[in-house]
Amino acid sequence: MIPIHELLSKICWNSEFGKGIFEIGYYDRIERKNIRVSFEKILLEKGNHATFRLMDANGELQTIPFHRVREVYKDGELIWNRPH
Repeated sequence: MIPIHELLSKICWNSEFGKGIFEIGYYDRIERKNIRVSFEKILLEKGNHATFRLMDANGELQTIPFHRVREVYKDGELIWNRPH
């Protein structure tokens, strides 16, 4: 399985693969469930292979570790998942 940071980089930088609507599902420890968000709402920092940033519903910027990403969807279809 491709590491999540490589898949997210591929979505950003491979123009052919990156066509479509992407969502990620990450595990929220407070809500104790997977949360799906649009890929457009996450901020990736070049060279950072540990975390990404996300604007939450309250308008606050959260840092999410890549190991909490559980699923990636392209056009509504699951294309990557991590066993729970």
